[in-house]
Amino acid sequence: MGKGRRSTPSSLANLGAELIRTAFGRHRRAWRRATRRATQTFERRDWPRLRGEAADRLRLYRREVDACEREIRSLLGPRVQDRYLWVGLKAVYSGLIAGRDDWDLAETFFNSITRRVFSTVGVDALVEFVDSDFGQPPKPEREPAWLDYGPEASPARLVARILEDRPWSVPLQDLERDAALASERLLREAGEAGLDPATLRAEILRPTFFRGKGACLVGRLVDGDGRAAPLVLALENRPDGIRLDAVLLREAQASVLFSFTRWYFQADTRRPFEVVRFLHRLLPRKRISELYISLGHVKHGKTELYRELLEHLESSGERFELAPGTPGLVMVVFTLPGLDLVLKVIRDRFPPQKRTTAEAVRERYRFVHLHDRAGRLVDAQEFELLRFDRSLFCPDLLEELLTSCGGLVGTEGDRVVIRHAYVERKVTPLDLFVRQAPDEAARAAVVEYGQALRDLAACGIFPGDLLLKNFGVTRHDRIAFYDYDELLPLHEVRFREIPEAEHDWQELSAEPWYSVEPGDVFPEEFRAFLGLRPELRRVFEEHHGELFDAGWWRGIQRRLDEGWVAGFAPYPKTLRLR
Repeated sequence: MGKGRRSTPSSLANLGAELIRTAFGRHRRAWRRATRRATQTFERRDWPRLRGEAADRLRLYRREVDACEREIRSLLGPRVQDRYLWVGLKAVYSGLIAGRDDWDLAETFFNSITRRVFSTVGVDALVEFVDSDFGQPPKPEREPAWLDYGPEASPARLVARILEDRPWSVPLQDLERDAALASERLLREAGEAGLDPATLRAEILRPTFFRGKGACLVGRLVDGDGRAAPLVLALENRPDGIRLDAVLLREAQASVLFSFTRWYFQADTRRPFEVVRFLHRLLPRKRISELYISLGHVKHGKTELYRELLEHLESSGERFELAPGTPGLVMVVFTLPGLDLVLKVIRDRFPPQKRTTAEAVRERYRFVHLHDRAGRLVDAQEFELLRFDRSLFCPDLLEELLTSCGGLVGTEGDRVVIRHAYVERKVTPLDLFVRQAPDEAARAAVVEYGQALRDLAACGIFPGDLLLKNFGVTRHDRIAFYDYDELLPLHEVRFREIPEAEHDWQELSAEPWYSVEPGDVFPEEFRAFLGLRPELRRVFEEHHGELFDAGWWRGIQRRLDEGWVAGFAPYPKTLRLR
C-alpha cells in the first residue's frame, strides 16, 4: 500500500497493466498445458481422467482472477478505485496485449478484474472493454489457423493425408480402410452439395477437438471453383487403435458438435479469434459467443453474448416479455420475441413443494457447468449486475420481477438492475410441443424424451422433476433438460420399489403406507408424472418401459460405481461409417 501512495498515476498505470498482463499470461499457459494433456489422456483411453481434467480446466480462470485481484489491490492500495488511474491503466494494457495471439481473451480478463474492483452495475466503457479495441487481429498473422491439404489424386488419398498427419502415439487401426469408407461418403455428399469431387482440397484447423471419449478434426472441403462445405472427421480410440468413426459434411451435422447442450471441447486454440471466425464461416447460424463457449472460453463467450444482446436490443426495438410455457415455481423466465435466448431470475420465495433454497439452485447450476452434459442439459451463462432501461420491459413482466424477485431485481430511476440472472438458449417446452405438433413429430419427441432420461442417467444425473415442462425441443429436434432446481447426482438417489400393501384400504389412502426418506425415488410412480395422452404414453412405454423399473436405475448406478464412462457421440448412428 505504501508503494501505491508514493507512485505517480503514470507509473501505477504501467505497473498495474503489466501486473494484469502477467496474470493473464500465467492463466493462458496453465490453460494450454491443461488442454494439451487431453491428447495424452485420449491416447491412454483414460476416460475418467479426461473428464476430470476437463472440469479442472474450467476452474483455472477464477483461480487466476482471484489471485490477480489480490495483487492489484495490494499494488494500488487506497487508489484501487481511482477511475482516472484505471482509464490510463486500460490504455497501457491495450498496448501491451496488441501483440498477443489471444488479445480477445486478454480484454475479457481485464474486464473480470475491473468488475471485481468496482462492482460495476451495467457496463463502464472507461474501465472496461465494452467493445473491443481491435475490430480485427491487431497484427498480421504469420500463418493461418488451419492446414491446407490437396488436391490429391482421389478423395480417399485426401482423407488419408489428413489422418496420417496427426502425430498420434498409438496406431491407426486401418488407414486405408478408413480412407476408403470416408471417400464413399465424401463423394456422395460432395455431389449433393454441388462441389466438384475432382478438384477437392481441404482446410483443417490445427487443433484437435477432444470431448468425452471422442476426438474431431474440424475443417472444410473446397472445390476448384471456391465452393465449400464443412468437413468433420470424428475419431474414436478403441483398444486396438484409433479409427475414423464418422464423417460429417453438412452444416446441420457439424452444428450439433458445437451445441449449447454439450460440454466444452478441449482444443489448444492458440489464436481463438481466428479459430472462431473460421468456425463461424462453416456454421453461420451459430453465434460468435456460442463458438467461444463451446471451446471452453466461457468468460469471453459471455462478453460476446452480452454484446449480441445489446446489439439486438438497439436494432430490434423489442421489449422483454414473459417466456411462453408454464410459469416456473423457482424462477421467472423472460425473453425477447426475436432472440432465441431466455433470462432466468430466481424467485425470492418458493412454494412448499419446492424444498430447496436459492443457494442450492445456484449450486446445481455450478454442478452442471462442471459436468458432462451428454447433449441433454442446456448450458447456462451466469450474469451479475445487469442494467437495462425500464422501457425495455413489458409492464406485466416488470411487475412480476419486482414482486417475485425483489431481492435480485430493483429499479434505479428509469433503469432496471438485475443483480443475478442466468441466460440460456431458448427451446420449445416439451409439454407445448407434444400438444401442438403433428402426431408423428409428437411420437418422435416422446421417444427422444425417454432417450434423454437414459443419457442423463448414463452420465450420472437424475433430473429430479420429470414433468414435460422442464424439458425442451431444440431446432435439431433434440430433447434437453433445463430446470435444475431438483437435479441430483445419480449416486445420491435411492431407487426403490413400492412395497405391496398389506390391506386394500392402504392403497386408497392419500398418504403412502410405506416410509419415504429424503433421496428415495420410486420409478413406478413416473407414469403419473409424464402427463402424456394415452397414445403417447403407450409409445413411451414401448420404447422405454424399463425406466419404470428401479432395478434398471440401480444397474446404471453400479456400472458408474465400477468406473464406466459412457460415450455420447454428437451424431446419429446412421452417420457412422460402420
